[in-house]
Amino acid sequence: MTRSLLAGACALAWMLMPVAGAFAQTDKVLVPAEDPSGGADPGASSNAAMADDDGQAPIPFEGGQLTITQQEEDGEKVLAYDGKQLASNYDVFFDKVVKVGGVDVALVDVGDGGNQCGPAKVIVWKPEGGEIQSLTVEQNECGAPPAAVADNAIYFVPYLLPGATQQALQWSPSDGLTISGDLTYAPEPGTDWKDIDPSKYQNIIDAFHNEAVYKAAQKMLGNTMPDMATSLLVGGGTEKTASGAFYASGCVPHACGSNDGFMAVDPVKHTLYFARRGDDSQPQAWPPVANWPADVKEAMDKAQGN
Repeated sequence: MTRSLLAGACALAWMLMPVAGAFAQTDKVLVPAEDPSGGADPGASSNAAMADDDGQAPIPFEGGQLTITQQEEDGEKVLAYDGKQLASNYDVFFDKVVKVGGVDVALVDVGDGGNQCGPAKVIVWKPEGGEIQSLTVEQNECGAPPAAVADNAIYFVPYLLPGATQQALQWSPSDGLTISGDLTYAPEPGTDWKDIDPSKYQNIIDAFHNEAVYKAAQKMLGNTMPDMATSLLVGGGTEKTASGAFYASGCVPHACGSNDGFMAVDPVKHTLYFARRGDDSQPQAWPPVANWPADVKEAMDKAQGN
């Protein structure tokens, strides 16, 4: 039976946040270096060698070789095992080899690259007496959660946006990919407006961890809260208006300029302000912009180029 899980700690949420990919795509061949350790974990040496693309050798794995090659400049990279293609995309990077349920498993990151989009995870293994197998784990168009490796399974725990519920997955050589439970976003219980400290926020989405902010946003945005939060994903720290409200703008990964968001929080007046806009359209706003303080509206206009 699927279990219902609760996620509310901000440290866990941001630890699982997909990391922006910023890798060069100009090298003809990108293959991890052969392990020089004579039996140590090949993942550690391979990761270190990724800094130097010249002269990298294939990765020995289960009697064959894993390679990552690029045939055309700026083209896709190809992950293959003894010449058999397993996956391809613009960013392909060997992660490590781990032991899961007594089976050697190679993990490879494969993705489009880009802001705030983590890669999908390709799992490669060879069943006893069988042929090489591979499986790509991805949960949306923006990759997959990081993989957490345990003795008998690999777990994929998603980064949750405010208002969202998503499945946590697990994989093992014996059972394949299965659902381990449902994860639901929740704010930190008992936190109030007085507990807000924007200086600690890496992204204004962190404000939703505050229970008072979360409940006010939920009442204002309803089912659109995850979409609003998504429009803030590609963003940084906050700024402050003259009246004391703090704010930030952002955009949807891979859609900056066509799906942009703005959020402001006034911890003194216990008020939130949200706006979203797409291509050549007037922003949607909660509450209506006519009800916004002048300095907050000015900040939004500047952030969104109005």
